[in-house]
Amino acid sequence: MLTNYIKIAWKVLLRHPFYTFITLFGISLTLTVLMVLTSFIDHLVGSHYPEYKRERCLYLMQVRLEDSAKTSASQSDMSYSFIKRHLLPLKTPEKVAVVSQWAWSNAYVGNKRIKVKSKFSDATFWEVSDFTFLEGKPYNNQHINNADPVAVISEAFRTDYFGLDVDAVGKTIEVDNAFYRVIGVVKSVPVTRIFTSAEVYLPYTLPKSNYRKGEYFGGFNAIILARNQSDFPAIKEEYAASIRRIKFPFQEGPWLKAFYIESEPLPYLDMFNRQLLVGGDSRVFYTIIGLVMLLFMLIPAINLVNLNVGRSMERASEIGVRKAFGAPVGTLLGQFVIENIFITAIGGLIALGLSTTILLLINQSGLILHSDLTINLTVLAISVLICLVFGILSGVIPAWRMAKLPISQALKA
Repeated sequence: MLTNYIKIAWKVLLRHPFYTFITLFGISLTLTVLMVLTSFIDHLVGSHYPEYKRERCLYLMQVRLEDSAKTSASQSDMSYSFIKRHLLPLKTPEKVAVVSQWAWSNAYVGNKRIKVKSKFSDATFWEVSDFTFLEGKPYNNQHINNADPVAVISEAFRTDYFGLDVDAVGKTIEVDNAFYRVIGVVKSVPVTRIFTSAEVYLPYTLPKSNYRKGEYFGGFNAIILARNQSDFPAIKEEYAASIRRIKFPFQEGPWLKAFYIESEPLPYLDMFNRQLLVGGDSRVFYTIIGLVMLLFMLIPAINLVNLNVGRSMERASEIGVRKAFGAPVGTLLGQFVIENIFITAIGGLIALGLSTTILLLINQSGLILHSDLTINLTVLAISVLICLVFGILSGVIPAWRMAKLPISQALKA
């Protein structure tokens, strides 16, 4: 039965090539936009290179200090001193890594100046992340303890500084008038991965990191790697217990006397929402994205409904004959929905090809530095779901209208 419905749908498509073109154009254009959007969202919040362990990580970017009336507050990245007191001693996590926000630096090769992003980190940073080393290895605790002037650089920076296909390990680079010995080269990280993206990675104990500055506020973040997600509540509680031992009030800077502190490690998506979007709940994020996608599908779906109603009226006599021979409404309804899903699937295949091409062009354009947008299994699964929803949305109304058409009226059409 299903095979027959698909054959009928194919014949219907071939009957009017112009209408078929309009239908497939509308479907494929809509689904292409949705697939590209889905890929971009997955690129932002999914677990990708080098943050493959993101689902097991909690992230802590900032602390917020408030006065006694909670009318004045100050918020900033954390100092290394704060992380050392309240995060590094935690027993529940598997590992805790320290990494700075990236900062713009100037690298020099001869008379050429290269603007690069630099980060400072501890050795554990390389253990909670999964960088691909093209040369050499990361700096270790010995380098950290000795404050050795060593650096790990990105593949893109290696090419800019030394040239194409040149081995960099053992060579020296100059960044912000300081010299560092290159000990490793990693595959470049997309700029959208704020905890791991940089061109130059340096030990946090080097003087330029200012890691001794500040009791609470500074320039560092923390990545907390749990053994599994079920440990998240225990990690949060252990951290909160450490925070509760802080003696208030205390002076932070010349303007703020702090009576309260707000600081909570969060999963990546919740952290992303709290810092950049709307609150700290991932459900809010997915609800908003779902509504945007539904509304985006609704307009072309309505247009496709009108087109399908007009095309289905041509088949009124066919419906009338089938109903006269006893075909139930459910069978006719199922036929039209399956036909519409089949047509949507063809549009989806076209959209898949268009989306892959567009994502490839975006990656090559440098619009998002070092981007790795792709149609992976997650994006493909969501795209298939979108195709089904779109096919059902645009097919149910005309299908129901035709299936309920009285036999006498259908045969006169």
